[in-house]
Amino acid sequence: MAAPKKGRGPSGGQGRPGRALALILIAMVALTGGMFLSGHTTPRLGIDLAGGTSITLEAQNQPGKPNAINQTNMNTAVGIIERRVNGLGVSEAEVQTQGSKNIIVNIPKGTNSKQAQEQVGTTAQLYFRPVLTVQASGPEQPTPSGSGTPSGSATPKPGESAEDADKPKGEEATDAEATPSASATTQGRAVTGALTKDDPTPGASDKPKPSDSPGATPPADPATAKLQEEFAKLDCTDPKQRTEAGKNAKPTDSIVACGSNVPGSYEKYVLGPAEVSGSDVDDAKGAIEQQTGEWIVSMEFTSAGAKKFQTITGRLSQQQPPMNQFAIVLDGEVVSAPSVRTALSKNAQISGSFDQQSAEDLGNILSYGALPLTFEEVSVTTVTAALGDEQLKAGLIAGAIGLALVVIYLVAYYRGLAFIALLSLLVSGVLTYTIMALLGPAIGFALNLPAVCGAIVAIGITADSFIVYFERVRDEIREGRTLRPAIERAWPRARRTILVSDFVSFLSAVVLFIVTVGKVQGFAFTLGLTTLLDVVVVFLFTKPLMTLMGRTKFFSKGGPWSGLDPKRLGAQPPLRRSRRVNAPTEPKEA
Repeated sequence: MAAPKKGRGPSGGQGRPGRALALILIAMVALTGGMFLSGHTTPRLGIDLAGGTSITLEAQNQPGKPNAINQTNMNTAVGIIERRVNGLGVSEAEVQTQGSKNIIVNIPKGTNSKQAQEQVGTTAQLYFRPVLTVQASGPEQPTPSGSGTPSGSATPKPGESAEDADKPKGEEATDAEATPSASATTQGRAVTGALTKDDPTPGASDKPKPSDSPGATPPADPATAKLQEEFAKLDCTDPKQRTEAGKNAKPTDSIVACGSNVPGSYEKYVLGPAEVSGSDVDDAKGAIEQQTGEWIVSMEFTSAGAKKFQTITGRLSQQQPPMNQFAIVLDGEVVSAPSVRTALSKNAQISGSFDQQSAEDLGNILSYGALPLTFEEVSVTTVTAALGDEQLKAGLIAGAIGLALVVIYLVAYYRGLAFIALLSLLVSGVLTYTIMALLGPAIGFALNLPAVCGAIVAIGITADSFIVYFERVRDEIREGRTLRPAIERAWPRARRTILVSDFVSFLSAVVLFIVTVGKVQGFAFTLGLTTLLDVVVVFLFTKPLMTLMGRTKFFSKGGPWSGLDPKRLGAQPPLRRSRRVNAPTEPKEA
């Protein structure tokens, strides 16, 4: 009698369930260890759970631009503010319009939330203006000399002669072979740039304007007289005057403005019309100068901006101090006023008296461009997490009730199999929690109320996968098979159903994440994450654990409490009948 043929072993390495269980155990230990080592043992919370700051900005009418407040400019402002806040590493910030003139910015409580709050309302209207005069500012300053206009000479400091006051502070430019460097120095900071071989050198055609010549006196008109009066009264040590000076002025107007090169001391300026704007700056960022090791802000101009910048620096380089200076004016305040030795081109650097934060702050503001509108902070409200706590507690209570009902159902209907389901839910919960905690510092993920709802919904998705597999195993037992073959034969059918179901759920989460904004994305992200984890848990934990449990006496005997009792399942005897083998008979003799 021939030996029976051996059936094919279970595919996919399911004959060795210990390997899969060891793999997922290692993953859990690694994620948990990484969570504790990183110091982030809890997920980051969104503004609705952790609290934060809500800022209301109102767009202001600008002189000469009656139709500037429109939907296009408002949407552009929303995008710029959102990029600024996200550039500081603040996640889950919400920036949205309210009505036709207001923008609401919600910043969750965090390490960078205060820094973000300071930059949110900054309009960052950047202009490069020629300096007409500069003077140290104090409570009592004499009216600058000149016939009807402020003088073009700087006021000497105590112990310094007028001749020394007019001397430029800092080093002069030095030429290099391929790319001669050009520098513009100021008392506290310096702007340096590079001229390439292809850049045209400003020639005699770049003649200074009459108003830029040393000692030139602009015509005496009401505007000039008003400017002189404003300059005489301006006290830059007064924070209110310092903020209001030059604010909301037209780019084509001459203005008075304040600046500070040294902390605690202020200078006041008379500045000419703007010749280069913030839109001409293509990129800006804080960086470390390799040669000196100091923090700088590097600026790169657009093609059109580089031509404008080269024109103004080429012309100013032919003037006498202080009319050879140009002021970098940010929201009406002079952040730097370097004097020019020669023309600068596409790239420039602002250096001096920067630390890392100030350099990165200025670079971040300039990098994301100027807002198309001027905004005023209408209100700044601190949002407490009290309401979010109540909603979170209600959600957690609802989730606990739902989980308890699922457990009761599993125990009552599946009995012993409920042990496997509960362990699988526990593994899924540990993986979800540790990954969420690690994603906070990694990608800025913050847990909000919709995300919590997504995690609660995932309980049903995971439980559904267990039920599909258990029912397939029970179907095999109903057909008369023993437990171990039933476990392996049921797996391919259950696996296909689980993958199709999870694929649909994951696809829905992806579509929802793409087409929505704000907090709804938190729900979609959590739903997609838990759906992927469901596949991992079912394949690497539930199925291998089921295989091991099938080898135990408790489950293999099919007792009443195992959940696999053939009698309770209504198992039918095999439909195949065994053949009766007759013993060979000897032939009869004739």
